[in-house]
Amino acid sequence: MPGENLTRDEARERARLLTVRGYEVSLDVRSAVEPPPAAGPRTFRSTTTIRFSCAEEGADSFADLLAPHVHSVTLNGAELPVDRVFDGSRVLLAGLRAENVLTVDAACAYSRTGEGLHHFTDPEDGEIYLYTQYEPADARRVFANFEQPDLKAPFDLRITAPAHWTVLGNGVETGREPLPESSAATWRFATTKPISTYITAVVAGPYHHVTDHYRRELPGGETLEIPLGALCRKGLARHFDPDEIFATTKQGFDFFHDNFGFPYPFGKYDQAFVPEYNIGAMENPGLVTFREEYVFRGRTTRAAYQGRANTLLHEMSHMWFGDLVTMEWWDDLWLKESFADFMAAFSLVEATRFEEGWIAFANRRKAWAYRADQLPSTHPVTADIRDLQDAKLNFDGITYAKGASVLKQLVAYVGRDAFLEGARRYFQRHAYGNTTLADLLAVLGETSGRDMTGWAAAWLQTAGVNSLTPHADHDADGAITSFSIRQEAPESHPTLRPHRVAVGLYRHEEPGGPLLRYARAEIDVEGPVTEVPELVGASRPELILVNDEDLTYCKARFDAGSLDTLRAHLGDVADPLARALCWSALWNLTRDALLPARDFLALVRDFGGAETEIGVLQMVHAWAHSALVDYTPTAARDEAGRGLAEAALHQLRLAAPGGDHQLAWARFFAGRATSDADFRLLTDLLAGTTEIEGLDVDQELRWTFLEPLVAHGHAGEAELADELARDDTASGKRHHVRCLAARPSADVKARAWADVVESDALSNALVEATIDGFAQSDQRELLAPYAERYFEVIEGVWAKRTIEIAMAVVRGFFPSYQDDQATLDATDAWLTAHAAAPPALRRLVLEARDDLARALRGQAAA
Repeated sequence: MPGENLTRDEARERARLLTVRGYEVSLDVRSAVEPPPAAGPRTFRSTTTIRFSCAEEGADSFADLLAPHVHSVTLNGAELPVDRVFDGSRVLLAGLRAENVLTVDAACAYSRTGEGLHHFTDPEDGEIYLYTQYEPADARRVFANFEQPDLKAPFDLRITAPAHWTVLGNGVETGREPLPESSAATWRFATTKPISTYITAVVAGPYHHVTDHYRRELPGGETLEIPLGALCRKGLARHFDPDEIFATTKQGFDFFHDNFGFPYPFGKYDQAFVPEYNIGAMENPGLVTFREEYVFRGRTTRAAYQGRANTLLHEMSHMWFGDLVTMEWWDDLWLKESFADFMAAFSLVEATRFEEGWIAFANRRKAWAYRADQLPSTHPVTADIRDLQDAKLNFDGITYAKGASVLKQLVAYVGRDAFLEGARRYFQRHAYGNTTLADLLAVLGETSGRDMTGWAAAWLQTAGVNSLTPHADHDADGAITSFSIRQEAPESHPTLRPHRVAVGLYRHEEPGGPLLRYARAEIDVEGPVTEVPELVGASRPELILVNDEDLTYCKARFDAGSLDTLRAHLGDVADPLARALCWSALWNLTRDALLPARDFLALVRDFGGAETEIGVLQMVHAWAHSALVDYTPTAARDEAGRGLAEAALHQLRLAAPGGDHQLAWARFFAGRATSDADFRLLTDLLAGTTEIEGLDVDQELRWTFLEPLVAHGHAGEAELADELARDDTASGKRHHVRCLAARPSADVKARAWADVVESDALSNALVEATIDGFAQSDQRELLAPYAERYFEVIEGVWAKRTIEIAMAVVRGFFPSYQDDQATLDATDAWLTAHAAAPPALRRLVLEARDDLARALRGQAAA
């Protein structure tokens, strides 16, 4: 195992030996604005002093550092020979004393991959922006440290940077000292509370910075005041809406203070929206970072604002779940991510204007969980994380969305009050410390009076998703004579779990009216068959919804009569959550090859226009795209695509002018355009020679319309150059790169492949854009030559590139559109021949292989 990939055993041994007293980190980033060197990476000065104790005098250990050059290493006053103690990723610490002082002076490299200290040049104005992203283990790219979550310590930070910049760290600024005869200054920040290395943070550059504050009266009369900040690039300032962000922030703080009983502990609260960010957001205490796509450059839907609010609240929840109390090792990553995912939806519904938050959770977040839980890489919520590569891949649908779904089930199981009281005791008992599953179960057992061992074993320590199917018998008069629920589990993960479920019976109260619930039972499902006597005697339903209200985590199935009802009357289901659950269940049937893709597409054509919830509609559009390009047989795909495009255009013209649904159907139509008439309409909308009442073809929508035109040969390099001239910004550049790679040309595909696979010149954002443009579902013949090349290069890519870029290449270039048995056989052959490949790489290939096999099963079912 290379030293860069820290193992769990190594981390445990180091935690046994060492206790970290504190860090002093000094960064000099003036080089960020200087011309790059003629050779080698652009670097900055990083000097770190760590004070720590060792439980065994004379023992050996190591510090972590990824740096192209180390100037000096000093341990307990003695300068060590760098060439002997530093191997490129670790600093050997031999013969430790009971108390130790380590100082490492290094030249660390700026990042173009979003890992470590990312360096971004805004093409619009040439300004330089820096920010850090560390999770799970990239702080060592910026300063020497002990890179594991259970070696917490206070941090003192100093940063030297151009004097006109905004410079932020985790703590509040305590001083700024101009440097003599220089246009630079040195910032100092308040010492942090004990925190883990991966949540330390720096943001620096000429950011647009807006401030506000939050006040709250605490018990005992004390006033808590939290300075608030919101930042984005200057080029995005005209699109920024800090008032909305601050409003959600204050609502979130009210909610968490009301329910957690522990005042926000990290002083200030800045939220920075940064360029070229690999993930949605990161919970650095006092300095949360978000991808700048959350600054909306054009008209967008309520669902997008809801999604942003959900992310704001997710990260705020982390201030307690993750930052105040942190997992010991990445096995218990769920102790922060599952809670943050659940608490985000919980607080969204109870504290903000987005009362439909649980609908989005049921429809969107759980879809991510259901897919992940059926992959060969599925794992228990409490995972087995052997090393950092495992940790990187476990930021997945199990850790986030399944874990959050399990917590929703837990709240139904133990009760809201017991759950929240358990959280309060957890924070009080473990503040600034590290925990494991046992610590959480202990407080929940205390507050609920229930033995949590069995619940944890079933829900947290086993993998897989159960299916629940209703069965009802009726007498001649239509009354239910027996009602039961059958629980099933896949052979690979055969655990049957306890489920708290609500079962709803629905019918039309009058012909042509809505489908309404007229009977409900809430029960505990256990074992393979559970009788539901509460529903015996009820009149025969038209629709049985077995997980009504979405209390549990399962795949809900339908009896034959209910499925027939949905085929004819899905749009009649009046309750939006119930309707969202029906859409989700129907999609799961399609993915499981139990419902032909053509039937799902028919449901979209027939009832998509009646869907009132914009977030559900946009999710249905995404599913319809997958049903068409993945699950529809090749011979039927063109006709199905034409039908979907016709339906989309019909709904676009019917939608209320200027509304969210009109915008959603416009985007969907663009992605599904197939005929010359479709492309003429898109061209005319771009030119302004045709208008659809209420549809504002703003800059973002222009790129949305232009990509399918380019991908189908109805526009080319000249039109893209003109569009970039209209939108010569960082966002425009990403769109331009994606569209360039989407052109239907063998030379274009060869260039895109070379730019990503054979070169590391592109930043992470442009790698992502190039891959997205390259992989066009309507260009399967053009992509065919790269199927064989993919398997030839991926092991080398994994070895040579950073894990973030390697993951993007392995996932993005998998030949999924070569959906035939030959591609499946080639994948199996690679897996067989490369049994010794890194487990994380094999996992990604196994997941892609499973998606392909599932698509082939779906095509066969059609």
